[in-house]
Parts: sequence; C-alpha cells; structure tokens
Amino acid sequence: MTICNDKSIALRLPPPALPGQFLSTVDTPSLVLDLDAFERNLGHMQERADQAGVRLRPHAKAHKCPDIGLAQIARGAVGICCQKVSEALPFVHAGIRDIHISNEIAGPGKARMLAAMALHARMSVCVDDVRQVAALAEACAQAGATLTVFVEIDVGQQRCGVGNADAALRLADAIANQPALRMGGLQAYHGGAQHRRPVTERREEAARAAAKTAQVLARLQAAGVRCDVVTGGGTGSVAFDLTSGVYTEIQPGSYVFMDGDYGRNEWEDALHFEHSLFIATTVMSVAASTRVVVDAGLKSMAVDSGLPLVWRALGANGLRYVAANDEHGIVEAGEDGTLPDLSAQLLLVPGHCDPTLNLYDDIIGIRGEIVECLWPVSARGLSR
Repeated sequence: MTICNDKSIALRLPPPALPGQFLSTVDTPSLVLDLDAFERNLGHMQERADQAGVRLRPHAKAHKCPDIGLAQIARGAVGICCQKVSEALPFVHAGIRDIHISNEIAGPGKARMLAAMALHARMSVCVDDVRQVAALAEACAQAGATLTVFVEIDVGQQRCGVGNADAALRLADAIANQPALRMGGLQAYHGGAQHRRPVTERREEAARAAAKTAQVLARLQAAGVRCDVVTGGGTGSVAFDLTSGVYTEIQPGSYVFMDGDYGRNEWEDALHFEHSLFIATTVMSVAASTRVVVDAGLKSMAVDSGLPLVWRALGANGLRYVAANDEHGIVEAGEDGTLPDLSAQLLLVPGHCDPTLNLYDDIIGIRGEIVECLWPVSARGLSR
C-alpha cells in the first residue's frame, strides 16, 4: 500500500515480517504457519493415501496459496481442487496443471473463463443440470478447448448434486453428446459429515455416502458409462473414505492447518493432524484487572465456527478468548488468574481456517521461533 500526500511523500506499509526475524517481533495481527507441524501433516496425509492406493487431490480453498499447493504436489498429490473458477487462476499461473473445480458454475462468463484456463491446464468441473453441460460445451467449442466434467451426486449434504442414478445417467448422456467435453466420473462429497464430533457418527455418515455412491456408480457402469474417477471426501471423513472401496480420489483441505473446529472432533489415533496455523496477536490494553484486549478481532478471523482458542502450548495458562469485536478481542484469565502483560504476543487457533485465510495477504512461515518465509495468499478475494 502506498499513500501520497500533497508533498508527494510516499508512505509504504512494511511487510508484517521478514525472514530471519524472531516470531515475537512479527507485526500483528498476522497469520503464522508452524512449518514443522505443517510438513508433518502433508506427509501423513500423503502416506495414508498412498497406502490405500487412492489419489490425493487436496482442496486449495482451505489455503488459497500456490506455495502450499506446490508443496502438496511435490509430495505426491495429483493436483488440487478449487471451489471457484477465479480461485484457480493464481494456481494456473504458478504452474499447477491439474485443477478440479469441485463445484457447479452458472453463467456464460464463468464458462468462458474456465474454457480459457483449459487451454493451459487440465481443468475439470461439476454439473448437476443439463443446462450447465450445454453452457460448458458452447464455451469450450468457442475456445477450442476440452474440459473434463464430473456428475455430482447428493450423498447427504443436501446442497448441490443430483439425487438419484437416473438423473446422473441423463447428465452422463448429455456430456457424451458433446465433443468438447469428457466424462470424468462422479463427485460425491458430504460436507455435513466432516464436523460430526464422535468418530462413530462420522464413520456412519461416510458409510452411507459411500453406499449411495456405489449404487449410482453400478447403475452408470451397467449402462456402459465409464467413470474413471470417483472423487470426494474431506478432512473429517478421510479415514473412512480411504477404506471405502468406492473413492479413487480424496479432497481433504483443512488437514494442512487443523483449525479450532476440526480440533473439537474426536479422532482416531491412526489419523490425527496437528494445529499448524495460528493468528499472532498482541495485547493492546490491560486497563481492566480481569481481562486483556488483543488486536485481533472480527476483521482478523472468521468466527462462524466458534471463537479462536488461545494456544496452550505457549504456556497460556488456560487463557480464554471470549469475545470478538471489529478490531478487538477480549481475553480472560484461566483458573490461576494470570493475565499477559501489555505488548505480550499470543497465538490463537482460528475457529475456521478457510475464511480466515481470505482475510490475509500473506502466510508467515516459522521454523521454531524464527521466520523462514512469507507466502502470498494469492487467491484471496477470488470468489467469482
């Protein structure tokens, strides 16, 4: 950001941190990534997918950061997912060549944008209406592009996707009649299953989703429709999706960070990820004896999935973040009554990582207590 006054003096906002700087001196509020925990999360997920013989296509809507997408691909991911067409643009520019838009699109403008990207990368998208098929085919014909299309089925989310095999078959036939389109397979994602707290409930929901997917798949195959890929699943259900025998590809996203909401899930020991993403915040007021005020509020985090957690690993002594205002956060003492002093730095675990990332320009990567890198959140705000 550059500000010029009448005397033409340029003022520039400095970066929140520089490599080699101590974490304690990072300007706040800032988004901080523990690189050691992050890399363990990447390796653990890739290892489990490889063991199951299932392809890993992580969801980039969780991080919106090409550096993270490239790190996932370097470890064996086949590509990434994006949720919006515009969101995929920075990843194409970064050299990622296999991107699935795990969503339906509406309007000729988005179809043209997607067709244009298909000239530079292997692009795929979901449909649940024959009119979407026609719009995609027209855009690809005009651009001279080829696009892979997945039929999305509703396996319990009650959002997008067709509800039965007959509707899926009609869509598959419509795709087959368009020379610029290729049938990729099925998408079956149950977002509502991801945050069921007990492991048993998530397992049951995942099993129901897999069973319905298997029924639709069998019907399509009996009709001669080839489905090379069945894609779906998420961080909360991935342990069950990998062993379902139905999914050939999984789409977890939040596992790289593990936000506060996912942290409240009950997890099996065999597949458990670490908190790696934090909001660095500074105590800006200690005027009240029973609380302190920090500089991270609603404009620094999403609270749709709950308020952030004060990271206990830093000796926070049970501090509780109890209220978020626009620019302020209220933190109360734990059982011992201890409160941090003015200018003390705290690390918060955001309740929901995806929309929190959308509030920041950079992710500050730390190794131990030292800043190692700054990664731009290049897809921030790209929600078209």
